[in-house]
Amino acid sequence: MLRKIRICLQIIMMALVTLLMLSMGFRVHLWAGWVAKIQFLPAFLAFNTVVVSLIGFATLFFGRIYCSVVCPLGIMQDFFSWLGGKAKKNRFSYAKENRVLRYGFFAIFVIAMIFGFAPLTTLLAPYSAYGRIVNSLFKPLYDLLNNWLASMDAAHDRYNFTEVQIWTRSVTTFVVAVLTLLILAFLAWRKGRVYCNSICPVGTFLSFISRFSLLRVRFDKDNCKNCGMCEKNCKAQAIDFKNGKVDYSRCVVCGDCLDKCKFDALKYGRDLSAFKSKPVDTERRAFFVGAAVAGTTAAMAQTQMKVDGGLAVIEDKKAPKRQTPVTPPGSVSARHFQKHCTACQLCVSGCPNNVLRPSTDFQHFMQPVMSFERGYCRPECTRCSEVCPTGAIKTITREEKTAIHAGHAVWVKENCVVLTDGVSCGNCARHCPTGAIQMVDYAGPNGTVQVPAVDENKCIGCGACEHLCPARPFSAIYVEGNEMHQIK
Repeated sequence: MLRKIRICLQIIMMALVTLLMLSMGFRVHLWAGWVAKIQFLPAFLAFNTVVVSLIGFATLFFGRIYCSVVCPLGIMQDFFSWLGGKAKKNRFSYAKENRVLRYGFFAIFVIAMIFGFAPLTTLLAPYSAYGRIVNSLFKPLYDLLNNWLASMDAAHDRYNFTEVQIWTRSVTTFVVAVLTLLILAFLAWRKGRVYCNSICPVGTFLSFISRFSLLRVRFDKDNCKNCGMCEKNCKAQAIDFKNGKVDYSRCVVCGDCLDKCKFDALKYGRDLSAFKSKPVDTERRAFFVGAAVAGTTAAMAQTQMKVDGGLAVIEDKKAPKRQTPVTPPGSVSARHFQKHCTACQLCVSGCPNNVLRPSTDFQHFMQPVMSFERGYCRPECTRCSEVCPTGAIKTITREEKTAIHAGHAVWVKENCVVLTDGVSCGNCARHCPTGAIQMVDYAGPNGTVQVPAVDENKCIGCGACEHLCPARPFSAIYVEGNEMHQIK
């Protein structure tokens, strides 16, 4: 019964997390956004003491149920392990805890967190790893299905679906996502939960608590026939049936061993003597355990145009090399964003303006940055701040966003079509939402012309000027990020 409840909770949690990552309309974030906020590392970085405490107390009471029914990366590994079990049954055996590997990775992760070394923290964060897999591999497939439904709808004069752009936001992140998926699938197929118990920093941290959990899987030696089925089916490789011991630091309370034992020699409970004094309804107990877990988690709770009028091919824009990356409004500063962001890609998939994409810069590896080749950051949009689970992007209102100066525009004379092509323009000034750009006289080679001048005190770094500039491939005006966001 414990195993069945665990599987049901896994399916529900996996569906909600995946839907949230795919960003199936903004309403998903309203009723499913809590699944991101109850993930351990995002809650810890957001200083959400309520969620962190609940996870800690749940682990102290039930064991590492978080790794089984809340963490999407752990659930994904269970799926691959289940597939491996179909190919070869009873394939596991007890293995001693690899403390050097386990605590070594944990120490490296903690040091990287303290010093804000993004490449390591983003690679090892479990929730973020799953987010990158969904955003890079599954979302394009979902968008393809969405566009097919939109075309079918349009053919029948119905418009329930809106076509979206399908594009690779970062080749680097795509490669990392593919490698992560392949490595985890292989490890889970062969060794079950070896990643969770050797590399994952969240699993290692919770293992310190689970050693003292109140409810545990225990041996009843009077009933045990030494068949070894429990050990052979423990994907955490934590059961030593010969000595009648379970490594509770690695046990994820999946219930597989209880399901495989035919002699009722394994019990999940507080104390073995309690089972001997009177018969216990294990199914009823498992039901209440699952119900408690469910209650705890619930409580925390434009297609791109390639041609102009069918005549001239429009050259794609290229991103300029910025001295300082532009981080989303609400991220406070480049340093704050770097220390708190785990690159889960939730804001990237949720950005309706196609402005956010993973950075390829090593210092900010895979963390979202703003770039304006496909859109600009509309002043009325606060989507990224609403979905961020770590506090890297603090929640802001529309009014607050208009006062945040995330960057400032810079004019590049050599690219401006007014000077290169001898035409009048002013596109950047016309579309600036804050009136930060004015057209002024400039003595050019062919006489006096009108060129843009930027008032940095008014510029908020939205990127409308850069996006709408007709110069190709590089805009004649681009946004340079502010190290510390200014509020004016």
